[in-house]
Amino acid sequence: MLEKQMNDENFRKEYEEMQPEFDVIRAIVDARTFQNLTQKELAERTGIDQADISKLENGTRNPSVNLLKRLAEGMGMVLKIEFVPKQKA
Repeated sequence: MLEKQMNDENFRKEYEEMQPEFDVIRAIVDARTFQNLTQKELAERTGIDQADISKLENGTRNPSVNLLKRLAEGMGMVLKIEFVPKQKA
């Protein structure tokens, strides 16, 4: 289905613009589930409300860098943010 929608120029452009947000959400969820942590357990480790973690993972809240650092610390990780060159078409 996504492949078909990506043929629509407007859809593809908007999807690509949102990709960084999707990547952050995926990274949070993947790191948490890799450690077999529930949102509640992560909340207890970080002092971040479980409801706020849920909003982050659902994409209804954008995290600050400080919040991402707290999440990483709570999972025994470090936050790494990269700028990478765009791929040429």
